[in-house]
Amino acid sequence: MIVNGSPVDGPPPRPGQCLRTYLRSLGHFGVKKGCDTGDCGACTVHVDGVPVHSCVYPAFRASDRSITTIEGLGAGGDLHPVQQRFLEAQGFQCGFCTAGYIMTAAALPSGLDRARALKGSLCRCTGYRAIADALDGVCNVDPARPGHAVGAGVGAPAGPVIVTGAERYTFDLDIPGLLHLKVVRSPHAHARIRSIDTSAASAVPGVRLVLTHHDVPATLYSTAQHEHASEDPADTRLLDDTVRFAGQRVAAVVASSEAAAEEGCRALRVEWEVLPAVFDPVAAMAPGAPLLHGDTNVVGRLRDELGDVAAGFAAGAAEFEAVFRTPRVQHAALETHGSVGWLDDDGRLVVRSSTQTPFLTRRALCRVLDLPPSAVRVLTGRVGGGFGGKQEMLTEDLVALAVLRTGSPVKWEFTRAEQFTAATTRHAFTVRLRAAAAADGTLTAMDLEAVSDTGAYGNHGPAVLFHGCHESLAVYRCPNKRTDAHAVYTNTVPAGAFRGYGLGQVSFAVESVLDELARALSLDPITFRERNVVRPGEPLTAPGDHADDLTIASYGLDQCLSHLRSHAAPRPSTPPSSSSVPPSPPAPSGVVIGGGALSDGSGRGAEAPSGWLVGEGMAIAMIAAGPPGGHFADAVATLRPDGTYELAVGTAEFGNGSTTVHAQIAADALGTTPDRITIRQSDTDVVPHDTGAFASTGVVVAGKAVLHAARALRVQILDASGGTDLTADAVTDGPTLKELAARTPHPLRAEGHWAGSPRSVAFNAHWFRIAVDPRTGELRILSSVHSADAGTVMNPLQIRGQIEGGVAQAIGAALSEHVDINPEGHVTTAGFRQYHLPTFADIPRTEVHLAHTDDTIGPLGAKSMSESPFNPVAPALANALRDATGIRFTDPPFTRDRIWLALSRHADHP
Repeated sequence: MIVNGSPVDGPPPRPGQCLRTYLRSLGHFGVKKGCDTGDCGACTVHVDGVPVHSCVYPAFRASDRSITTIEGLGAGGDLHPVQQRFLEAQGFQCGFCTAGYIMTAAALPSGLDRARALKGSLCRCTGYRAIADALDGVCNVDPARPGHAVGAGVGAPAGPVIVTGAERYTFDLDIPGLLHLKVVRSPHAHARIRSIDTSAASAVPGVRLVLTHHDVPATLYSTAQHEHASEDPADTRLLDDTVRFAGQRVAAVVASSEAAAEEGCRALRVEWEVLPAVFDPVAAMAPGAPLLHGDTNVVGRLRDELGDVAAGFAAGAAEFEAVFRTPRVQHAALETHGSVGWLDDDGRLVVRSSTQTPFLTRRALCRVLDLPPSAVRVLTGRVGGGFGGKQEMLTEDLVALAVLRTGSPVKWEFTRAEQFTAATTRHAFTVRLRAAAAADGTLTAMDLEAVSDTGAYGNHGPAVLFHGCHESLAVYRCPNKRTDAHAVYTNTVPAGAFRGYGLGQVSFAVESVLDELARALSLDPITFRERNVVRPGEPLTAPGDHADDLTIASYGLDQCLSHLRSHAAPRPSTPPSSSSVPPSPPAPSGVVIGGGALSDGSGRGAEAPSGWLVGEGMAIAMIAAGPPGGHFADAVATLRPDGTYELAVGTAEFGNGSTTVHAQIAADALGTTPDRITIRQSDTDVVPHDTGAFASTGVVVAGKAVLHAARALRVQILDASGGTDLTADAVTDGPTLKELAARTPHPLRAEGHWAGSPRSVAFNAHWFRIAVDPRTGELRILSSVHSADAGTVMNPLQIRGQIEGGVAQAIGAALSEHVDINPEGHVTTAGFRQYHLPTFADIPRTEVHLAHTDDTIGPLGAKSMSESPFNPVAPALANALRDATGIRFTDPPFTRDRIWLALSRHADHP
């Protein structure tokens, strides 16, 4: 076998081994594992010049062939033209799928149908536009001038290593003596272990350790990671003698190979006492329902009223009420959950994990295993996607215990099936909303009831409920609001943090009902929002006891609505408002950073096929920049001996773009360029603390700590040199930075900190024009427009990618994605073929607009923009579907069969 031009110097493939695992065993880590079923394309390599999915290609078939991986694609150390185009277009975010795309694209003949050729390649981050730009040879990267990096479309610092396959993700390392961990999972949704026999498993050759509930601490904890651990119920044990969902881990087997560990799992014998189970959250609240924890299945409740809701409904001229059901959705990050642990030379436990929260994970490990923080180090490589799903401790606890028990390094990597059946999902919500408005369109009452299914454990359950019910109502000025909401245990796979954190589910109901109210009052939907949205200086009110540090520190929602108005079709004149709220002023020009979907140059998108139903719809959303109660970040900036800088931050990079922006912030403060800043990150050894990369805090919290550290280092450099200003590599009229570093007795070093309070809010608005085929139910997006208020735009390239990725993920949740659970509690959508993740051909281009605002809280005026683009998309699509068909669809996803069935019923009973 020839790999990248050289004969293989190593053992031959094992019987049954796929080419992917064989190549990785040889150190070719650019070949990624995403599915093991040939569905995602992350493992693509060339066999005699032909692209193949190496996870389903038997390694022995390549024995006499020439193999090319991403590492060998270029020639003589130069980038291959496709690698160069992906770098210039920044055709990636987390980058986990990038090697597969490059390998596929490099072998595409000209003129081939691109959508068909890429149907076996998946990307969860980008929304595919950046990948299309790379294929088209579009250069999106802007150079940064010294001291003027903020505002430029600077490329990711890791770009060159991503496109060459040299970037190291969680498992891209070779550790001698590595053991492999596999788990036995429960076949029952609710059962008690009567006995467990490990003797046959222990006797399997290669098995080193078997762990059951008899072998683990009794400490209860939550897999969810928050700064304040009390936000989540401590209801989880490392291994439990009672299982509460099908797929829960029962025992762990650690062996010298994955095959031996899997054989050990098959040999383990469990005797079960099957218990009654409950799968519906409403049924779980009923008297006599099976109890999962304690004496109630309600893990979180919010019940409160502002004003007089009954009087508000009595004063309304129109009202609308409906029940909405949003399903579970999988994060579907291409890199699955997993971790690898070992003991360092000092005997300290080290865990390398695919996590968004290394510092909180260390804290949790210390608590569960009764270890001091000094005895544990947690770090990440680059993380292959997160979307909130990796704000959990799902593997690190068992890996750490196995390392401590064996004294050897241990690895546990989820399979794709485990990711679907045993990792967390988005919370399924049932929301009943009733709202009323006066004749002029001003809201008089909003009455919200919500039930969220948190699954078998309460990780994130209360917080998602409270967050979902807050900003979705607080964005509207209504004097009378009531909320009655419950988060409920069921015997199903646990839910957890997911992009939007509950707002996508509740806003879907709110925006749908308000669309119906506007119709009832013959009001344009944009005008209706303009008359009711919160305005600068007004309080953000919603029922419940909420933190008082949330404020409108900059306001661009009026500009967002104006952007949508410029695309929407003219509507009949609407009644004037008796309120003093004016319509949105025209938005400033020059803020468009993306082309429209299926654009024909008219700004209205492509025309619909003859006979199709056409409709438009819009929706808005507001989100807090960070969680309540504090979100902390430390940063350290240092002048290095070579005259460049080092920036240490705790934030993990998983396609969120925070690393790029952190480098830009520091570069501006230090008068240099981002390429002169080396970043060390997401390692509990490099800074004192970082709450984590979640809740849209990478820029607004960690970025502010970076700004403080860089500014403090600037002062130190000027004080030490006697200078007045800095250039890229020197002090103005003074020494070079290298000379200064050499003459100072100790490295110049400064720290920065930010506590995440007070908090601002960001705004998003989305508009669709769609067409529906009444004969088949097919829905086609003709035009997609998104407008965002992100404060000062730190990097237009990065923010466009975040918006497009969020929109694409939301389109998937609205049109095709749903986690299905059968009557026995088993997840049946356990792979990409069953789950239907959107592909290159499924996602339209979205025209992106950005409001001009300058936030008074965020670093250099910036606000968050990673979660929020997701939230208005599904309701905007539902409102467009209502406009096209006359039918209010309340239960996404809006699949072709559901649309066709609803149209057929509507025709029979109009």
